[in-house]
Amino acid sequence: MNKRTLLALLASAACALTAHAAQPAASGAAPAGAAARAGCDRECLRSKVTEVLHALARHDVSKLPVAPTLRVTEDAVEKPLKNVGLVTSVTKLRGYRQDFIDERTGMVGAHVMVEESGAPVLLVVRLKVASGLITEMELVPTRSKTDGLLFNIDGLSGTTTEMMSYAPPLDKLNTREEMIRIAELYPKGLASTVNFNAVNLPFSADAFRFENGALMAGKNCTRSPDCKDIGAQSLSVFKRLGPPIHKVVAVDERMGIVWLRLAWGAREEGGDQLTAFEAFKVFDGQMHAVEAFIRILPIDKRKGGWD
Repeated sequence: MNKRTLLALLASAACALTAHAAQPAASGAAPAGAAARAGCDRECLRSKVTEVLHALARHDVSKLPVAPTLRVTEDAVEKPLKNVGLVTSVTKLRGYRQDFIDERTGMVGAHVMVEESGAPVLLVVRLKVASGLITEMELVPTRSKTDGLLFNIDGLSGTTTEMMSYAPPLDKLNTREEMIRIAELYPKGLASTVNFNAVNLPFSADAFRFENGALMAGKNCTRSPDCKDIGAQSLSVFKRLGPPIHKVVAVDERMGIVWLRLAWGAREEGGDQLTAFEAFKVFDGQMHAVEAFIRILPIDKRKGGWD
């Protein structure tokens, strides 16, 4: 499948997607987790992302708290930290930033907006932290529609959405296992090639989906009359695209967010795939929001170089 054919299929998928019992945590609070026990709690993990972003903007990563075994990828290509292109290209941090903090695993990530000489860039940052040191760093920038199929900067010009920033009451939080179960119904729905209702994905009445800043589904969606019903949208385009692969990256138990990596598109070597870091807001037994940063990458890099 050549790139022009893939882009046509992915555009078709985007258009098609627009046409188309809660168990509270036992203690009612997010666990301290292994990271906290190792000396890096929730705010410590958040601060590591802040340190990395400011280091990129200053063009100096020499003072970052990294482990001797640090592994780094940029655009799914492994390289030494000092050779990362973003270290010299980022000139400004914008206001948009959505964090995902997994205290149990020491994983922390963010969807952020930065600038390169005035040009906006969507940036995924994923870090693994152990004993206060960064052991893994993954950076995935999207600079244009050519990079990510969709690129709506106006949708990311302010703060994060109210729903993603909402901290659910403790008695409305689901267990980690239940959050993951509900989130994984999303790739299961894509694989069904019918719709999300076919796999009983429990969307809330106000559920919506943003992709690279573009509102693709939800009651305020205006792309087409059918995009207002996220559960009933047709997924028949996946008969051609094939089922997605996915991996759980992080689970933010306090905020009710599951962060997945998904990829789909070309099925043969040498083709390209749409890869997505997709965040699912899950609490009170329902999925309330889906927000994704997406990037087109060669099929051999669809797992980011980490599997």
